[in-house]
Amino acid sequence: MKTDTIHISKIVKNVSHTSNVSDYTVCWIKDEIKGIEIDGVLYANISNSIFFLDKKVHWKLHIKDGASNTGYLLQLSQEVLSHPLLSKLHINKVRLFNTGSVPLFKLSPGIEKRTQAILEMIDELLGSHLNNKEDALISLLNTFFVYCDGQCNIKSIIEKNHTKSNIVYSYKQLVDQNIEVSHEVGYYASRLNISTKYLNECVQEVLNVSSKSIIIEQLLIRSRHALKFSNKTIKEISYELGFSTPDYFSYFFKIQTGSKPSVLRKSVGS
Repeated sequence: MKTDTIHISKIVKNVSHTSNVSDYTVCWIKDEIKGIEIDGVLYANISNSIFFLDKKVHWKLHIKDGASNTGYLLQLSQEVLSHPLLSKLHINKVRLFNTGSVPLFKLSPGIEKRTQAILEMIDELLGSHLNNKEDALISLLNTFFVYCDGQCNIKSIIEKNHTKSNIVYSYKQLVDQNIEVSHEVGYYASRLNISTKYLNECVQEVLNVSSKSIIIEQLLIRSRHALKFSNKTIKEISYELGFSTPDYFSYFFKIQTGSKPSVLRKSVGS
């Protein structure tokens, strides 16, 4: 993979894109802009959002006067998206880059900061001459897409009134807010006033994964982060995440990742 297949730039002025450009675009809008126009339709007053734009889509960003840095544009070639590490991601399987719909992801505050940090590192790396630069870029892109897949609130701007999409959006919000309370799909189905069977049907249709996998994904993201970046004991982490015992947390973590929490904790400290 050549690094010239990845381009990134800060959004500091109005930007237009026509379909003769070969790259796919990830548009991260941090501070509010006047709007983004997609195939002639204007979506006004957008902020703290990520758009995934197919190369065939016509789009234009309308920036507010005096804006200094409202986000990033990340352009990727098909070669990059076909990299083995990225091509296996669920976010690729659901074809976020497509002409059928234009997904809009609203970011939670914590993920917004991590997203910005990742994009800033990509920007820095592309301008450097470091060894193993390509591997580092792919790793950062993989992390970026995993966060988008696991932490962003899925809500298509084209299909925002689709009932099942709204249910999945609400489900992911509830899991994010109540993961330490319950790890059971039935709990969230009850909160949504629908049956577990129907919730499973909605998640499968919209995301092509099981409802339980959303819960597992959230638990793994939070447990890995706590193990790597906090001084909490494994026992404390297990109880904070809602596990009945530290032993059950270790069992869950090993089943899902292939190694015990203590192994990850040691690898970070070594």
